[in-house]
Amino acid sequence: MRPAFATLAVLSVAAAVTTVATGQASNPRSEIAKAVAASTRTAANVARDRYRHPTETLTFFGVKPTDTVVEIWPGGGWYSEILAPYLAARGTYWAVGLWPAQEGWLGRMQAKDATTYAKVKNGAFPAFDAGAPRVPDGSADVVLTFRNVHNWKMGYQRQGQDYSAEAFRQIFAMLKPGGTLGIVDHRLPEGADAAREQKSGYIKTSTVRKLAEAAGFRFAGASEVNANPKDTADWPDGVWTLPPSYRLKDVDRAKYAAIGESDRMTLKFVKPKR
Repeated sequence: MRPAFATLAVLSVAAAVTTVATGQASNPRSEIAKAVAASTRTAANVARDRYRHPTETLTFFGVKPTDTVVEIWPGGGWYSEILAPYLAARGTYWAVGLWPAQEGWLGRMQAKDATTYAKVKNGAFPAFDAGAPRVPDGSADVVLTFRNVHNWKMGYQRQGQDYSAEAFRQIFAMLKPGGTLGIVDHRLPEGADAAREQKSGYIKTSTVRKLAEAAGFRFAGASEVNANPKDTADWPDGVWTLPPSYRLKDVDRAKYAAIGESDRMTLKFVKPKR
């Protein structure tokens, strides 16, 4: 017969293991940090973590490894290098962009790393063409977009026609009730001339909030994790004057390098449950 104290010891160890497992499951920050530290990320992207703060940003947005996450306009795949492995085992990662250009994006990423991007879903956004693949309505837990709302406002790839309201409407449709929209974008000071939103690459926080709230979203909070007080947002060639673009090439390059990447808003919205 097993002594009572031995039985208690076994139960105590089991309880401790359960507590640790539960703690890990309920706190995804450590798993986000692991994905950020993945050896599959490119060195050039890792070097920009000090400006983009991916662990803190994704934690603020509440991204869990079991979520269905849509990233709008993944571009070169900076966040894809983090989100794809983070969601591979238990979640779903959609990368969506302008179609048909986005159609070739996944092939390029898989050619670079077939394992990391094996389960990634590809689609169109905004879905102007009825025949293009799109994220099903009411299927996403989280939608993320990094430095893109200003493009919609400027009418990028749409002959300068502002389609930001339609973009937010489509985002609202793809989210589940209670789902989260996370936005990071170059921040234009509230006192600046609104006309600068059409050409500078910067956009006001109030403009983003109006667009989101008009589509039905509820504002859930803001973080200053991506703020840069050195950025005055009044550069000769707009936000592209700063790194990583350096549109002025070698003109005052050291000055702009010292400023760093742009001052950015980090906003969280929620689709109401009812």
